[in-house]
Amino acid sequence: MTASRWSLRHHRLQAILAVASIGTAVALPVVLLSVGGGVSQHELAQLENSGYQLSISAGGLHGISGAHALVAQIDALPHVASASAVLSVAVDLFLPTGGVTPALAEGVMPGAFLATQGPTTAGLFPHPLPLGDPSDLAHYANGTYAGPPALDVLVASPFAQDFGFGVGATLGLGATTNRSAATPFTVTGTFGVPAQTLGPAAVFAIVLPLSDLQQLTGYARAGAGSGALLDQADTIEVALAGSAATSVAAISQVQQEVQGLAPFYGVSALTDQASELRASIGVLNGFYLALSSVSLTIGLLFLALVLLRRVEAERRTIGIRRALGLPGRQIALGLARDGLVLAAAGGAAGTVGGIAVVTGLARFGSGSVATAAGLALFDPLTLGLLLAGVLLLSLGASAVAARSALRGSIPEALR
Repeated sequence: MTASRWSLRHHRLQAILAVASIGTAVALPVVLLSVGGGVSQHELAQLENSGYQLSISAGGLHGISGAHALVAQIDALPHVASASAVLSVAVDLFLPTGGVTPALAEGVMPGAFLATQGPTTAGLFPHPLPLGDPSDLAHYANGTYAGPPALDVLVASPFAQDFGFGVGATLGLGATTNRSAATPFTVTGTFGVPAQTLGPAAVFAIVLPLSDLQQLTGYARAGAGSGALLDQADTIEVALAGSAATSVAAISQVQQEVQGLAPFYGVSALTDQASELRASIGVLNGFYLALSSVSLTIGLLFLALVLLRRVEAERRTIGIRRALGLPGRQIALGLARDGLVLAAAGGAAGTVGGIAVVTGLARFGSGSVATAAGLALFDPLTLGLLLAGVLLLSLGASAVAARSALRGSIPEALR
């Protein structure tokens, strides 16, 4: 192999390595910004389309007591469209086939539950909920729980399909694995499961009236059901009516009124949560860029080394051009052009590679990794700004090489 051919091959190898280095450096922020941004926007969209504007919670296990009475007081407030208490408890479900499996039970007020759900979530359930009394007050019976229970239950459709039962089947529900103590419930419908969720998938989930679940699990009254009234729930979601649902002032006013009714509970507005989430998105993006700056710095240092090697290999040629009167700025512009070409090629390769990595994780990943990757957003503006930043920084690497090319004396270069 001749010296010129070896030099050309070595020149190409350096260019390929420079492109690969920049590409690897760019792929990391592409993955971080697209996945992180997509997950953040997903969470923000869930908040903004939740269907309710206020959430009441309390510390401890099922910390809200007197849930039915508190809901009635909140419903009487101006601007309130509906208030819905929710109790989440793990129960044992006895199947028609004789098996037993744990399930997450959600106790709800059937009518208010749908009224406080966003369009996406509400679309997963039948309308109206076939769970008996929509108000859940008949069984509650002013705190006596002496009224007729509905004993109806909705089951997640994947759950029903996996175990081979449907509408009309009888399921035993119990707080323990003792089958003889289980209460029979009739399956009156099924509901869907969101396609993408970052939390645990609600596959093994059931929905039943709040009062039925409270009595089943001992959160209705203390003792054996004859003691002090408990009427416990985990959260109460409050939806506002009309324009009040989008008015920050109206939401804040109702929040203060609800806090007055429940001074020992936490009352949070989703507008506040959304503002905090937007602020955290900016912080996370800054963290992603700071983390990516390490890889970008390494990639650009490698680009500077490649350009310096080119200057060293072509120092005699550069000296001849300078001796013939070629302005130094033209030599510097030539190096800047070479740096921009390599940086652009590397940036394009890194962008495509980052998108390919995220797409591969979404398609072939498992669990939460695939879910998070499936939520990724490839914002053209963000990717364009990232590429523009890489091109701008490449000028710094070119400037280092240009300084090396122009600072040497012409006679030494021609020797």
